[in-house]
Amino acid sequence: MFVSFFPKPTAFFISAALWSLAAVLFWMFAGEQLGAVFGLPPADPAAPPVVGIGIFVTPPYLWLYIYFAFCVALFAGFWMWYAPHKWQAWSVWGSAFILFSTYFDVQLNIALNTWRGPFFDLFQKAITTPNSVQPSELYYLQWLFAGIGFVNIILFVGTSFFISHYVFRWRTAMNEYYMAHWQQLRHIEGASQRVQEDTMRFSSTVEGLGVSLIQALMTLIAFLPLLAQLSHHITELPLIGQIPYSLVVLAIVWSLFGTGILALVGIKLPGLQFRNQRVEAAYRKELVLGEDDAARAQPPTVAELFGNVRRNYFRLYFHYTYFNVVRSLYGQADAIFLNLILVPTVVAGKITMGLWQQIATAFGQVTNSFQYLVTSWTTIVELMSIYKRLRAFEAVIHDEPLPEIDQHYLATQSEDV
Repeated sequence: MFVSFFPKPTAFFISAALWSLAAVLFWMFAGEQLGAVFGLPPADPAAPPVVGIGIFVTPPYLWLYIYFAFCVALFAGFWMWYAPHKWQAWSVWGSAFILFSTYFDVQLNIALNTWRGPFFDLFQKAITTPNSVQPSELYYLQWLFAGIGFVNIILFVGTSFFISHYVFRWRTAMNEYYMAHWQQLRHIEGASQRVQEDTMRFSSTVEGLGVSLIQALMTLIAFLPLLAQLSHHITELPLIGQIPYSLVVLAIVWSLFGTGILALVGIKLPGLQFRNQRVEAAYRKELVLGEDDAARAQPPTVAELFGNVRRNYFRLYFHYTYFNVVRSLYGQADAIFLNLILVPTVVAGKITMGLWQQIATAFGQVTNSFQYLVTSWTTIVELMSIYKRLRAFEAVIHDEPLPEIDQHYLATQSEDV
């Protein structure tokens, strides 16, 4: 699954994580200031924030682009020398591009949140004090918003196009790898489906979950300091009173609560999803064999196989029902949670409409990032079932014991013969 596309996957991913951590820490403690040596100093904390897409061509951002490219070049160059790989251009450089586009998307959200403050403060002023705001002021801020939106469209379309090719290259690498061992693999139940369908689903699902995880981490890095700063405007919390960094504390506690309860109620889903793919594959295979062999796909056999499909689906429906109930209840509570905790501050008149918009956006970004498992759980369940199916291929190739469920299938086939 990974060795076909990435050079020495275990060492590669460990080194990528350590190198990324080192690069981030160096940037935080020295790298950002180092830009001043090259005429690209960090932003002045006392200067007013730059509103709109102009922020992305300021010296601090230009220096960050150079720093990122330098770190990626060092990492990719090492792996090209240490472990040359056919798919290295896509797996290493392609992953770096996806990482950068994810970071840039987070920064677009930051730019949009910065825009919300002055726009909604001006909007509030305009509707409370007639003729106190010139139309040109509102038009100008709308123009800045359109600029952010236009860049976001370009990023979305370009990244989606690239990721489509990235995923297909990964599928191609897995397909070539498995087909090179086809004589060993063709006896595994649903072997054709695992090569033809599961490879595509695995690569696209891992890519999607990976990007979501990276985006969640980057969002936390970007928005947690902002949320901590905005916490100073919160004077009191219902039932609790005033606590330091109140918004940060509540975002973490609330998100961890949702993640824990969803993981608990959804614990049975991965196994059922995997079993569902197996019984579907067994039913499909019997029908395919029946197309060429009149002795196969007889009504009693087909009825039994379809009965297995029906029973597993009904179990899935039952377990997904209470899982969806809990997820929906948490989602509805999440929609009003922030408004409830802001009631004392709003009543006291301590925040403006612009500040409320910024707090709501920052709080939502942080809680959504912490709720990664909540929002991705069904996809993770699907990925786990696909992984189990492809893991049987890995076991055969490396002469390891098959997973228990595949051993049971082969034993059943031997009895039939």
